[in-house]
Amino acid sequence: MIAFLNGVVAGKNQSTAFVDVGGVGFAVGMSANDLSRLPPTGERVLIHTYFAVREDAMTLYGFLSLESKSLFEKLIGVSSVGPKIALAALSTFKASEFIAAVLSGDAAAVSKVPGIGKKMAQRIILELKGSLADASVDDLFSTKAGEQAARLQGAKEALLAMGFTSAEADVALKDAPETLVTDSALLQYALRRLGD
Repeated sequence: MIAFLNGVVAGKNQSTAFVDVGGVGFAVGMSANDLSRLPPTGERVLIHTYFAVREDAMTLYGFLSLESKSLFEKLIGVSSVGPKIALAALSTFKASEFIAAVLSGDAAAVSKVPGIGKKMAQRIILELKGSLADASVDDLFSTKAGEQAARLQGAKEALLAMGFTSAEADVALKDAPETLVTDSALLQYALRRLGD
């Protein structure tokens, strides 16, 4: 299974991001929300992935946050909800907004997603409400910590590729603020520290 891609944005279209990882190009299906937040072409990006295998196709789906990936996996676990509808949900709402709609039992909001009618919205609420309510604050913190660790690793790899030693990279990234949410922001922070 491919858990994530850490590479360079090579391009995108309305539904797919193209990521160059060590000279290998990956086509990754993504929500409109995540595609709009992708860094510009040529910038580094970390994309969490879900690899779907069917008898007629193998498709890689990508997410900029573990929260979105987790929601996608929960959605495709609901009967009659496939990856296309799950991505439509993440294109229509931020993950947190969709979760709030499910937890509040707002079938009208859930049915705003293309491909989800009133009955399917009620089924999604029925099947997901319990599992989404069980998500603890600790899970949210560990998700954020995991995302930050992955970004730090991406920035460290970029510094190593620029010729810095592992020790220099570690010192430069030590105590990096969690407000730096992109690889490029972390890299700029580290380069400023190395320049001091």
